[in-house]
Amino acid sequence: MASTDSMNNPGWNILFLAWLLTIASALTSIFFSAVMQLPPCVLCWYQRIFLFPLAFIFTTGLFFCDKSVVRYALPLAGAGWLVALYQNLLVYGIVPESIKPCSQGVSCTESYFDLLGFLTIPVLSFMAFTIILVLLYTFNRRISQ
Repeated sequence: MASTDSMNNPGWNILFLAWLLTIASALTSIFFSAVMQLPPCVLCWYQRIFLFPLAFIFTTGLFFCDKSVVRYALPLAGAGWLVALYQNLLVYGIVPESIKPCSQGVSCTESYFDLLGFLTIPVLSFMAFTIILVLLYTFNRRISQ
């Protein structure tokens, strides 16, 4: 458990929100695969590669109130955001399917889950990485003041 001094740090709450969102995103990803039996595509695997380490980085940052957590989390969140953006551009037909990375196996452009008519797995991933990046930016600004 974090000490009282850590929780009084101006950026601790922001870091906690980033950790909470990362854990929820990772558990949702596992739920889609293990419970709903939705097979992940190649781009989904890349996004998982960038998402799952963030849970450990944010956990460490929370316990030690490490201000340099941004240095380690930002490249992973940025890379995950770029992959999620690319997948959304593929799904919406902005990027031609001729350059899609998943030529075999599960298609990166097919929608296996659709909530409310627009919340697909790639959209959820893009939203999660975007919010994580905004929280990291806010955390960095708060601790630098």
